[in-house]
Amino acid sequence: MSRTRYVRSGRLRIAYELRARRYGRRPWLVLIQGMGFDGSGWQPVLRKLRRRFRIVLVDNRGTGRSDGPDGPFRVADMAGDIVAVLDDAGIRRAHVLGASLGGMVAQDLAAGHPDRVNGLVLVSTTPGWPLAYPMPADSVRLIAATRRLTREEALRRHAENALSARSLQRRPELAGRLVELQRSRPAGPRAWSAQAAAGARYAGPLRRAPIRARTLVLHGEADAVVDPRNGGLLARRIPGARLVTFPELGHLLWWEDPDGFAAAVTSFLRDYRKPRSADRSATWRDTSPTSRSTPTPSRRRPSRSRRATSPLASSRSPITAM
Repeated sequence: MSRTRYVRSGRLRIAYELRARRYGRRPWLVLIQGMGFDGSGWQPVLRKLRRRFRIVLVDNRGTGRSDGPDGPFRVADMAGDIVAVLDDAGIRRAHVLGASLGGMVAQDLAAGHPDRVNGLVLVSTTPGWPLAYPMPADSVRLIAATRRLTREEALRRHAENALSARSLQRRPELAGRLVELQRSRPAGPRAWSAQAAAGARYAGPLRRAPIRARTLVLHGEADAVVDPRNGGLLARRIPGARLVTFPELGHLLWWEDPDGFAAAVTSFLRDYRKPRSADRSATWRDTSPTSRSTPTPSRRRPSRSRRATSPLASSRSPITAM
């Protein structure tokens, strides 16, 4: 099953696909992308995840084949789109994986609709203001410079900024692949602006309602778009959450290390019914083809919450997968 389906969510038509064997009994996994990407942004890990899960691939409002917004909307509205997709597909409960802005959507879904979420995976994301650490300074400066760049220059610069220095050195073709993907499936400027504004206003659900789903938080330690300390904030504020960090990987760690990413997600979700381990923090040392290892416990570094605006600080910036 992989044809495009459509469902109404309010006044918008949301596109999605079900990637599953017709008679498979594997658990469902909903994939929610970040700013500016549609479901095709999961290309590097889609085949790997399909080996263990039935996939629900959603085009966020304003991206891919989904309708564009008529005006501003909230992260909660995007979570409502996911509920509409699940209802239309006849899926009562599913695992949910969200990256960056999609991670905010996943948090809202888990807090507001706990009966729909089994395991929860939050990637390269933030608990929202006023708790979150702000966007790193280099990204703020890049956003300020974006208006002076051509579209091609902006796409290239932001793609490189979303990858770590190590990834750019070892796999320089990644930036080009990201630019080509966004060039071939562009989100309109109105959608960019509305998604960015929704992320910038996001205050997170954790002060209103606890997230009760068993949760895995993944973050690259070299993320230049969302401060990596936000991963630790999330893990500490969600009861029983597990934090796994990826040294020397950036914001798009599922592009940079698809094998390691898929292995971490699969291992956690396949065991999500088991009792929670006392060890809630780990570091994914290296899962590249030349050097594989399993996560090893790491000592959590203390950090303090700071009042700050959301990392989604600009509606004009073509930040990859925010």
